[in-house]
Formats: sequence, C-alpha cells, structure tokens
Amino acid sequence: MSTNRLFLAAMRHTMDCRLLALLACLLAPATCVSQAKGFTRADTLRGSITEARAWWDVVHYAIHVEPDYLSRYIQGRVDLTFRVLTTEQRMQIDLQEPMRIDRVLWDGHELPFSREGNVWHLLWPEAPAQGTLQRLSIFYAGQPRVARRPPWDGGWIFTKDTKGRPWMSVACQGLGASSWYPCKDHQSDEPDSASLSITIPDTLTAVANGRLRWRHPETGGRVTYQWAVTNPINNYNIIPYIGKYVSWNEVYAGEAGPLDCSYYVLETDIDSAKAQFSQVPGMLRCFEHWFGPYPFYADGYKLVQSPHLGMEHQSAVAYGNGFRNGYRGTDLSGTGWGLKWDFILVHESGHEWFGNNISSKDIADMWVHESFTNYSETLFTQCLSGPQAGSAYVAGTRKLIRNDIPIVGKYGVHDEGSGDMYYKGGNMIHYMRQLFRDDERFRRALRAMNDTFRHQTVTYAAVVGFWSRQCGRDLSKLFQQYLTTTQIPVLSWRIQGRQLIYQWQQCLPGYNIPVAVVLDNQQKRWLNPTTTEQRLTIERGVRKLDIHPDCYVLARQR
Repeated sequence: MSTNRLFLAAMRHTMDCRLLALLACLLAPATCVSQAKGFTRADTLRGSITEARAWWDVVHYAIHVEPDYLSRYIQGRVDLTFRVLTTEQRMQIDLQEPMRIDRVLWDGHELPFSREGNVWHLLWPEAPAQGTLQRLSIFYAGQPRVARRPPWDGGWIFTKDTKGRPWMSVACQGLGASSWYPCKDHQSDEPDSASLSITIPDTLTAVANGRLRWRHPETGGRVTYQWAVTNPINNYNIIPYIGKYVSWNEVYAGEAGPLDCSYYVLETDIDSAKAQFSQVPGMLRCFEHWFGPYPFYADGYKLVQSPHLGMEHQSAVAYGNGFRNGYRGTDLSGTGWGLKWDFILVHESGHEWFGNNISSKDIADMWVHESFTNYSETLFTQCLSGPQAGSAYVAGTRKLIRNDIPIVGKYGVHDEGSGDMYYKGGNMIHYMRQLFRDDERFRRALRAMNDTFRHQTVTYAAVVGFWSRQCGRDLSKLFQQYLTTTQIPVLSWRIQGRQLIYQWQQCLPGYNIPVAVVLDNQQKRWLNPTTTEQRLTIERGVRKLDIHPDCYVLARQR
C-alpha cells in the first residue's frame, strides 16, 4: 500500500510537526516550494535500467532464508533464473548495506564481483549466449536493516506477540526487496514466478505468498516451509511472515471459479479475526464486479496478520488493523462511511488489481498503484451503501490533499512523487468517471484495464492512452494537470445579462476538460470550458454557479 505515505496523510489532524508544517504551507505558500532533489549515481544505479541490467530478464527467484531472531541476523541463498536478451559480461545485482554477498556460483564456477554501495557488479568470464536461460546461485548474509516503525520505514521486523513469542516479517515497499535479499531491484522486471523457503524453529509457523509446497523438518529443532507463486510478482511483494499462527480456509465462488481463501492469524486473535474477515467475500464480490476476476486464482487469496499496519503483498496481504473498521478505528474521509468497513482489508486487497496485477515500470508512476486503489475504497463504499455514499466518501477525502509537489516523480532515479497520489489521484479518477456520462461504460473500462494490462508493467503513456480511448476523448490534459502540476483548475465565471461567461484558469495551456456545474441549485449541466472565454445563454434570473461535487475543481466568480 505504501502506507508510509498514507500515514502522513492520516496524521495531518494531529497537533504535531506534520500539522505545523501543513499550517505553515497554508499561511505562507511561498515557503513550501519543494526543494529540487539532488540525485546521485547511487540513485541512478537503483532507479534506471543500466547496461548491466538491460541485457537480462528475470524469470524466477528461488529464495532461501534463515533468520535468527536473537541476533537479528539472516543468511540464505537466491537461485536466480534469467533469460539472456543481449550479450554482455557485467551484471548488476542489488543488495543493500549492511547485507553482503559471500559468493556467486554459475555452472559450478565462482564469479568474481565487486561492491559499489548497494550495488554488486558481477563479471562473467564470457558473455552468456543470447536467448539462453541461465541460473546463478547467490549466497548472502548479514544483519538487515531493521524497521523501527514499520511499515512507515522499511526493513526486517523482529518483534514479539502478546505472549512473548517471536514474530517476524518484512515491510520493504519503497525501500526495496534488496534490503534483505539479492535481486534485480527495479519494478519493470518482475519474475514470472517465485518461491520462498523459510527455515525457522519448529515451534513457529512460516507463511508467504502463494501456496504451501512442503514443510520439511530439519536438524536442531528447525523446520523449513516452502511457499510459491506461479504468477508474475513484484519483488517487494515476496515476503515471509513468521509467528505462532493458526489458520482456516474458505472457498469463494468467484467469476473465474472457486477461489481458495486462507487466513493466518496469531492464535490469540482467532475469534476477532473470524468476525472481522467475514467482510472478505463481499469485498471480493464488489471488486470482481468493478475490476474483473481476482488476478491470481492459481495462487489463492490470503490475509495474514502482520506486526505492522498492512501492505499489499500479493496473494498474502498483510493485515494489522486491529480487527476493527476504519483506519485504526477512524474514518479518514470524515463522513462516517469509512467506518462501515475495514480500511486495511479493503485497501490492501484492492492492490491485488492495481499494483500487483498492473504495476508501474518506474516507481515515479506509483500513482498507477495508489490512485486506482484509493478509488477502490469509494467503489466499495458504493457497493455497501449506494452511489451517494461513495460520492460523499471520495469528496470527504479532499481535505487530506496537500498539492505540495507533483504526484509523478522523477524517472530513472527511484523517486516517488507526492503522497497526493492517494486522495488527489482518487478524486481525479472520480472526476474522470463523470466524463464517461455512463457508469456501466466506466465499469467496463476498469475491467478492460485489468484485462489489457493483466500481469504486466506499464508506463504513464500507456495508462493515459488507454483511458483516452475508453472515454472517447483525449484525457492527456486531465492526467497531466492533476499528476504533474500542483494546481487545481479554476472555473472562472460571471453572469452578464442572460450570458454565462466562463473559462479555465490556473491550468495548463490548452486545458479543455468538461465540468459539471449546478446553476441556482437546479439539475446539473455540463460545460465545455477552455482557456479562452466561452458563452452560454441561460435562464433569466440565474445568479449562482456551483461546481458539481463529483468534479474536483474550484470555481471563482469574477
């Protein structure tokens, strides 16, 4: 979910430094102009497809890890299968400090390597043949970065349950999977499949993505669990959960057939969990209606209680919302509708369609994950309580929008944009929905998006082009305005006799997106403003214009 950004939004109502910073921005906007970030070679190595990355494509990760709870130390091996696209001898593998690679084996031979910060440069004796499949075994160890306040800062989590027993997991979206295992740490290259083998004390249970393949006893009172997914997966989604878990299962009769649903929680919380997780079938029914079939039937659906708030780990969604509705018991929209359902259960599961099924190639476009998933909250509210409730919910979240920096980050340097990708992005999508003038067409477009880009990584241009085609009009200005600028369009208007004179201001040149308005509290009507004045003959006596609440724009009477 990228809950670090979400947490910042939620905390703006508390009297702390975040609220003071927000007030400062409101009172003196000039003081809040974002400082240009200084990007380094390390940022480029992390965020771009370098020559040492471009020549190979990940096919499969087989990850083996053994954590030591007391020493906070992990050791393991990654068997990396990849396809050779072009001939090259230098290979970039990512593993962040203070973790280390001990050796690399290929075809029985050790490959030499050198370190440059969080990047490891492997040197092949000769370039592997183009078109072949190759396999490396990378042995690694060390004390991984420990998350101090997960999931808002990333890393490995070593904590205890209420009975003092070890409870471990990882939260690494943004920080990156390379914080704990060696990989190609770039969103554009997902493995076609993956497995995670976890060796732990036999008093605990290990859970991970997909389905349990086997459980093998080891010497010294240890046991190894192997879990595997057969679908493409973001590398930051491959996550172990280790604790005193109990589980139960149910089968959901979904659009694509029976869907296996599994739930893993600490044994002390099973009664609360069973009551709260009864929301899952309704959530799946709603999302399949709007988005199409759940994208990972082969790997099943799981909710796993986690030692942090939550994250969208594919087919093993992390849940830590305390088995209560809302976001930690509060409604972020302030409308009351957000208390009708469990925020983490709904939001993180929404990511199975947006973020997991469809992933952005560059982290600069994380709005593809977060804006559409944020809007899943509105659609679920509508499924539960009707269209007016959904509209009220999304409009209620506007108070959390900051318009501080653009939502789209810098490409090629591992740079996320503004946390406004949640609520501003969700409101942009709600506005776009109105432009369809037909909710059934909009629903078909959401389903077509998940079908067209099924199990793929996408670019900004591909998503904008898709929605323009679905809507039947060029929406590039809409996306550009809301995602790459901090200005909300202003409809400037005045009434002169029986003429309504209006135009767009505070917007990009050529901005021409229609807007729904209400004249004198009557039925809504659509206007087609441009950046030059337009005129419309209206009824005599009309004196007031309001923006329809489903359109996230501003109005100014001249």
